[in-house]
Amino acid sequence: MTIEWRYTTRQDLGVLSLAGYLGADGTDRFTGAIGWALARGTGPVILDLTGLLGWSAGGQIAVAQAARRLAENGRRLELAAIPADGSLVPDAACPPVPVHCDLAAALAAHGAHGTVRQWATDDWPTPQSPEAPALT
Repeated sequence: MTIEWRYTTRQDLGVLSLAGYLGADGTDRFTGAIGWALARGTGPVILDLTGLLGWSAGGQIAVAQAARRLAENGRRLELAAIPADGSLVPDAACPPVPVHCDLAAALAAHGAHGTVRQWATDDWPTPQSPEAPALT
């Protein structure tokens, strides 16, 4: 199993949501998603891990590398809803990574509201509700 991702821009920040398992087979896709976020947004990137089933040590390293890559481009990575199977342990070269208990808390910390634009991989899990908005 690999990951699916959805990137949503909001006022002055982006939300990169992951679903699935971030293991060795998903790190290239994750790195590509970070590149997508860099090219299409501004401000901090909140990595929403609500839909993540788990991550390997390699997946955690990929997240730390993403924090460095974003910092090199003047942006910050923040985490929301870390999986129960472990926490990110960045090395000394990793910039500080704020951690929020869930996405709502992360968005509230920034006063973020409203979706500007959204992109997702083809197999992104969609809500089963008929009222769910279509992805743009």
